[in-house]
Amino acid sequence: MQASSPHVLLINPNSSEATTGMMLAIARRKADGRLRLEAATATRSPSMIVNETQLAASASQVIEIGRAQDTGCIGIIVSAYGDPGVVHLKESLQVPVMGICEASMIDASQGGRKFGVATVTPDLADAIAARAASLGLEHLYTGIRCTPGDPVKLADDAERLRSELAAMVRLCIEDGAEAVIIGGGPLGEAAEYLRMQFDIPIIAPIGSAVDLMIAALGNGNRHRN
Repeated sequence: MQASSPHVLLINPNSSEATTGMMLAIARRKADGRLRLEAATATRSPSMIVNETQLAASASQVIEIGRAQDTGCIGIIVSAYGDPGVVHLKESLQVPVMGICEASMIDASQGGRKFGVATVTPDLADAIAARAASLGLEHLYTGIRCTPGDPVKLADDAERLRSELAAMVRLCIEDGAEAVIIGGGPLGEAAEYLRMQFDIPIIAPIGSAVDLMIAALGNGNRHRN
């Protein structure tokens, strides 16, 4: 990694430091030295955000962390599906701000592809659909498929998580999806694994956000995006 590489902050709105470490490792692998990525972890949220109340509540600390960054930070990635605080930060900061939900939907819809979301959090279904609508992509969104049971327990069992998410990917394909997003920052490792298991594009949101951030900075967009 070059010392002169741009400094981009990845914010984990979930309060798990282990999850932050996993997200940061994925982002750094994807960036491959093109960005100097650092991370910050929320402290007032649960270890895994699983419903709209928690998602909305997490936004305030995401905004605090984002606004507190020093002048060396030239981009921010918010790594929770639902993009808490992203709209506010876009409006208030003079650097590119990218949410992983936004990035993955932009990625999945390239070329007018229909896309679905496979995830573990049914209580975020409405928020995810609303994000597709806010991006003008509701006409391409085939819907969400969610694993059964407790999402926190499932996320702690890597092998079962992969298996059950794969089943949801197949249901998304049956729904007409031409690309499927694995919807969630804490699902990052499962997303990276599942990308290699299907013939259609499986979208890993952290990687999508890194790619779009690199493109934004490369295009000279160091202001609001």
